[in-house]
Amino acid sequence: MGYYFNKKLSGDFDQTIEKVTEGLKKEGFGILTDIDIKATLKQKLDVDFYNYRILGACNPPFAYKALQTEDKIGTMLPCNVIIQEKKQGEIEVSAVDPGASMQAVENEKLAEIANEIRSKLAKVISSL
Repeated sequence: MGYYFNKKLSGDFDQTIEKVTEGLKKEGFGILTDIDIKATLKQKLDVDFYNYRILGACNPPFAYKALQTEDKIGTMLPCNVIIQEKKQGEIEVSAVDPGASMQAVENEKLAEIANEIRSKLAKVISSL
């Protein structure tokens, strides 16, 4: 089992970020963090890197249920979605697979929640 699922697209990087954000919103996710890896590496290390963003997405009702089920699960939140453009116009969107990442936590209720979140994230990725 992999730890992420992804989709490759052709298009504009910034427009793809907007589409991903809109798709996440439709599935009940908000963006808690937006890390611009390219800008951060340029600022901190003065190196050039391709367009790479990490969106930290959270679905509050599911986060609440997960935290009630397993109080240490916050170490694995939020769900990360990455958008990267290694070549001009070639975009890859990837999302963490919560089912895979939470397997180490042996809790059946949490596994059910993780699978529900996985379905929502997969729907976002497949709709792009």
